[in-house]
Amino acid sequence: GPHGQQHWHEGHPECGGRAQSPIDIATARAQPDPSLPPLQPEGYERPESPQLTLANNGHTAVLALPPSLRLRGLPRTFAAVQLHFHWGRPGHAAGAEHLLDGHRAPAEMHVVHFDAERFADASVAQRHPGGLAVLGVLLEVGDDPHPAYDNILRHLGSIRYAGQTVAIPSFSIQDLLPAHLDRYYRYNGSLTTPPCFQSVLWTLFPQPVRISQAQLEQLQGSLYSTEEAEPEEAQPLVDNFRAPQELNQRLVLSSFPREPEGYSTGEVIAIIFGAVAGCVGLFLAVHFGAKRMR
Repeated sequence: GPHGQQHWHEGHPECGGRAQSPIDIATARAQPDPSLPPLQPEGYERPESPQLTLANNGHTAVLALPPSLRLRGLPRTFAAVQLHFHWGRPGHAAGAEHLLDGHRAPAEMHVVHFDAERFADASVAQRHPGGLAVLGVLLEVGDDPHPAYDNILRHLGSIRYAGQTVAIPSFSIQDLLPAHLDRYYRYNGSLTTPPCFQSVLWTLFPQPVRISQAQLEQLQGSLYSTEEAEPEEAQPLVDNFRAPQELNQRLVLSSFPREPEGYSTGEVIAIIFGAVAGCVGLFLAVHFGAKRMR
């Protein structure tokens, strides 16, 4: 939990490194890079295996993904490994790892991939710079339950305790992602849990995916970080997010142009209204002026 984070570097030196994740992204300071292409997931709609394994590893709920799920639109082709979640606790709306301008969303999903062109598997890839690529999806609360997330969340009752696994029916992983895969932030960072290897090419989508309040509560309140054998020591699995890390000298890129700075929506409306009124006024002046001259 959060209490132990400041000691992580004692057993895992990389956790004290200068390129750690997550970060608080100052959106106005992100550097637009028009050369960043849209991300192209391949095979995400129909994973080859009829079932997927969902597990409680004591730190999060993790869904193993077949490597036939490929991600293009990165420097090399990456293969999927797993996805997992970070959340807060019941009654608390904040549990995401990445912040946008200081705002922490209720939860965050990470889809982990490894560089399949250079490495045989993720355990080797994670030790090399750029060996991993992680997609970060922010989860906000909306009015309706999200059917794709239900494919995972309704099975959490079967993995209440650490070490438990359940086979769930396969479904479209693509449906868990936001619609706009061409709008994202990109930076070099790390795993957000020990060993904190600084090998991750991070992609964070600013467009959140909305789940219902009930779905968020399922995520926050279903799991224990302890094993079934120790019921009297049962610890709820909550607040499994890491505090934001220093950016240091890193650059955050954005795949989309910067919002026009300094104008709020209200000011933009006022400017447009003023311009339209000015044009109408000018038209009337010219129109009636011309009439009078006749």
